[in-house]
Amino acid sequence: MNIVKPSTIAGVMELLPKEQLVFDNIKNIVEETYKKYQFMPIDTPVIEKNEILFAKGGGETEKQIYEIASGSKDMSLRFDLTVPLARYVSEHFQDLNFPFKRYHIGKVYRGERNQKGRYREFYQADIDIIGHNSLSIYNDALLPRVIFEIFEKLNFSDLTFKINNRKLLNGFFKSLGIEDTTDVLRTIDKKDKIGIDKTFDELVRLTDEKKASIIIEFIENEDSNEKLLYKLFDFSDDGLFLEGVDELNKVYRYMVDLGIPDKNIKIDLAITRGLDYYTSTVYETFINGYEKIGSVCSGGRYEDLASNFSKQKLPGVGMSIGLTRLFYQLQELGLIDEKIKSLTDILIIPMDESINEYGIEILNKLRDNGESVDIYLESGKFKKKMNYADKCGIRRVIILGEEEMSKREYSIKDMETGEQVSKKFEEL
Repeated sequence: MNIVKPSTIAGVMELLPKEQLVFDNIKNIVEETYKKYQFMPIDTPVIEKNEILFAKGGGETEKQIYEIASGSKDMSLRFDLTVPLARYVSEHFQDLNFPFKRYHIGKVYRGERNQKGRYREFYQADIDIIGHNSLSIYNDALLPRVIFEIFEKLNFSDLTFKINNRKLLNGFFKSLGIEDTTDVLRTIDKKDKIGIDKTFDELVRLTDEKKASIIIEFIENEDSNEKLLYKLFDFSDDGLFLEGVDELNKVYRYMVDLGIPDKNIKIDLAITRGLDYYTSTVYETFINGYEKIGSVCSGGRYEDLASNFSKQKLPGVGMSIGLTRLFYQLQELGLIDEKIKSLTDILIIPMDESINEYGIEILNKLRDNGESVDIYLESGKFKKKMNYADKCGIRRVIILGEEEMSKREYSIKDMETGEQVSKKFEEL
């Protein structure tokens, strides 16, 4: 019989149990915080019809799609959680209550080029608020508040929300006589990756030297939030521009009102978000001192989520944490607290088989009292049993010998301090 060498495909993350516990703890913190702010859970199929996934036109995304090898070949694995949300809201419109606040934590699939930290299968953790016909600008500030709390719980409260508004940018470009803004926005979006000089050169190619200089001066502003907003209101009388400034001002002030310190917010006129469907508010989130890992959470507002699937006008705002990539980056930098080593607080170790029954009696008593406890009933030397407890990250070990059983006692050892004491069964 041929033995197949066990291996995973490139571009997937598979963790050992101790790492998985840490990852799951992060995922649980995200989910519990989403629930605290009254976001409702949904779970859509991993497989969607191609006509759904490509409704907006395939483009670059279509090249990264994993198609299902079925007879009809009209299904593929989802590449994000937003397109399934658009389909979900359109399909279940009559049964939903608006504004519809939903969270979705699930795996998505993209045929990414194989490189460190980029995955073909990865977890996204999305929150979105969808309105019917209209949606208060307050919601654009609520989402960062939720994300701020999550990162506080993960001990990363020293972060910066960089916020901007696409209406403001489009109005600014319009005042410069730039009609097709898509390539200009994409160039600005790459500024931190390619550097300011290359950004300028690219803008000269797309516009001219004078306009490129004005754009660079505009996006490189280092004023405080208050001072920048004051300047922006007087910068242009273009209607779209002023609408964007007004929205940006409201989002910023609501964020502060909701408890995000001003020092954690930066109005950054270079934040554009590359995706075409963002229409006003856009955000990117960076851990201070670790900006090189990129944005740990991003998103924005879109005017019409489901225009390809419904005639209903469904404006919304959303933010997304790439959980798999975030975990990888934090792990690489040694920033993850790996104290969560085991699900079990106590391990019972009977010295030999004749004591197993007494060990199980103690096990049942502790479990009935809500303790996280397990029992080791395998044969072997005492050293082997203690080594097992140590490798599992067990905090306390209950050791049972003939003497403990005859006296209805137990010895409990603290695995961190080495302290060991004997107690009566009744003290359990």
